[in-house]
Amino acid sequence: MIQLTRLNGKPFTLNALYIEVIESFPDTTITLTNGHKYVVKEPQQEVSMKISSFYRDINVLSLRKDTEVLGDE
Repeated sequence: MIQLTRLNGKPFTLNALYIEVIESFPDTTITLTNGHKYVVKEPQQEVSMKISSFYRDINVLSLRKDTEVLGDE
C-alpha cells in the first residue's frame, strides 16, 4: 500500500498492485485495473518511487532492499 494525497489535501492509501497507468496532464492521474481513476498531488516520479519501494517491501519481482552480498570472512 502507498500513501498519497488527493487534490483536496486529504491523504489516502492505495494498493499499488492494482495500478495500471500513471499519467501527468498536468495533475497526476492514476488508473487502476478496474478502471477507477485517482487524481493526486504527488508528481508521477514520486508515485513511481513509492510503488518501487512498496514492491521491494513485499518482495515482488524479487527486488532486494539492499545490494550487499554477505560472504564468508
